[in-house]
Amino acid sequence: MRKDFPEKQKKKLLAQRTQILESLAAQSEAMSRLVEGVESGDEVDKASGVIDRTLLDSLGAADAARLTAIENAIVRINQGKYGLCLQCGKPIPEARLDAIPYAALCVNCQTVQEKKNR
Repeated sequence: MRKDFPEKQKKKLLAQRTQILESLAAQSEAMSRLVEGVESGDEVDKASGVIDRTLLDSLGAADAARLTAIENAIVRINQGKYGLCLQCGKPIPEARLDAIPYAALCVNCQTVQEKKNR
């Protein structure tokens, strides 16, 4: 791995973290507006509000999971362990880390993990 690569990735991860936090804050505001609308609406509005809240909740959960992965990647950078698969310990290719800077597993271990989760 190139010497400057982890620091470059750290900057990318910090930018993604900021973006997610801003998105979660906006979703929280949107959720508050939905709740206010549901309380004063008719049955169709209430049903639509439930669907909207469910969608926002799922988006929030996905963002929260990604935020945790980003935080963990930043910790690995600070510890000097970034780019090593947490499962097998082998290096994760830079191309994979460029695509998914918070990747914790190499492609092989990720594939095994996904098969287990099915």
